[in-house]
Amino acid sequence: MTVTFLGTGTSVGVPMIGCDCAVCQSNDPRDKRLRTSILLQEEDRCIVFDVGPDFRQQMIAAKVKKLDAVVFTHAHKDHTAGLDDIRPFYFYTRTGMPLYLEEKVRNTLTEQYQYMFVKDKTYTGITPELEFKLIDLEPFTAAGFDLTPIRLMHGPLPVLGFRIGDFCYLTDTNHIPESEYAKLKGVKWLVLDAAVRKTHPSHFSIDEALQEIDRIAPEHTYLIHMSHKIGKHEETEQELPENVHLSYDGLRIVCQ
Repeated sequence: MTVTFLGTGTSVGVPMIGCDCAVCQSNDPRDKRLRTSILLQEEDRCIVFDVGPDFRQQMIAAKVKKLDAVVFTHAHKDHTAGLDDIRPFYFYTRTGMPLYLEEKVRNTLTEQYQYMFVKDKTYTGITPELEFKLIDLEPFTAAGFDLTPIRLMHGPLPVLGFRIGDFCYLTDTNHIPESEYAKLKGVKWLVLDAAVRKTHPSHFSIDEALQEIDRIAPEHTYLIHMSHKIGKHEETEQELPENVHLSYDGLRIVCQ
């Protein structure tokens, strides 16, 4: 299974509009971060986690011509604002796109994208057929991938992380409930939120993430959802333990 990091930045991306800090002005391409999303591919199967405002750009950069399903972690705009850009996949296939999501996420999408779900004569474009697949904390299968949902807290908001085999994706969180650690046992590849250097009300800091990594004990960890406050990639990477890395846009790892 190949994991492609489509975006590794926080909700405003890096560089941030109007910012003159050293990270935002960096020429290192690893310091250019689109909104967070990852792509899973195995054989001819392909799913994406979240469709943020950079989704179109990310699909083009990754040369994705076929997408089998979308899995949502939560309903924040930096994870859902690219929903309309699913349309080209429908142009090619004329088949519905399965969306795996919690009920509260479905409700948000149907409210924010009414033209996709309600007959509106004022909209003359082609809307995709979106197939809602409601999920909870029970394991499910999407495009042949077996996923185990993991409850996370994103500040006061319950969100989802996911485990697929020995790979685990935990973004947008600053708390893992005690009940969920059993699902993380034996994880080899961990992707974990680390948005800032200091405390944040809804994201792990680097130090907090490192504490979680010590407890989960994966073989490899990649930090994600990073703001410009994380520091330059090259400098911050040197401060981390040997088996912990900053992810970056376009990074690919093969989970074996």
